[in-house]
Amino acid sequence: MRILLLLAALLLALPAAADPAAWALLREGGKVVLIRHAVTDPGVGDPPGFRLDTCSTQRNLSPAGHKQAERLGAAFRAQRVPVARVLASPWCRCVDTARIAFGGSTPEPALGNLFTHSQNTAQQQAAFKVLASTPPRDGNLILVTHGATIAAFTGINPSTAEVVIGNLDKDGRFVVAGRITVPD
Repeated sequence: MRILLLLAALLLALPAAADPAAWALLREGGKVVLIRHAVTDPGVGDPPGFRLDTCSTQRNLSPAGHKQAERLGAAFRAQRVPVARVLASPWCRCVDTARIAFGGSTPEPALGNLFTHSQNTAQQQAAFKVLASTPPRDGNLILVTHGATIAAFTGINPSTAEVVIGNLDKDGRFVVAGRITVPD
């Protein structure tokens, strides 16, 4: 029995391109949905001196990232996933992913990039818990953010445009219920 439980836990930790159970969870609504921004121009982090209010100073979505975000949004629409609210990190690559996939978003500093700003981890984790503590009943809460930020909240390092589905447990920990990679 322990082996079966371990195998089930390992399977939940692996992304699934077309996992029917994960899509079914999303169709139910009431979930917190973390999405890593789509693929960007080559590089890691942002250039020195980047500014959040000027996209040209940041690492942005590549043409492949635009297509990836389009496929993500198309998959959500094809699966008839109800979306109640979309929040995004203020970084342009997250805002653009949300705009292309879902038609727009509200900027949320709690979803900011922790890759080069790890001094904000505790503060952002606390703010994330507040955001995720009451998922909407009429759809899903979509949070478009960065890989390092999702890792800090969940322990998962997702692929670009990967969807991590879950909710907070009674102790305020994010419990992963499913994962979906953006369809090709």
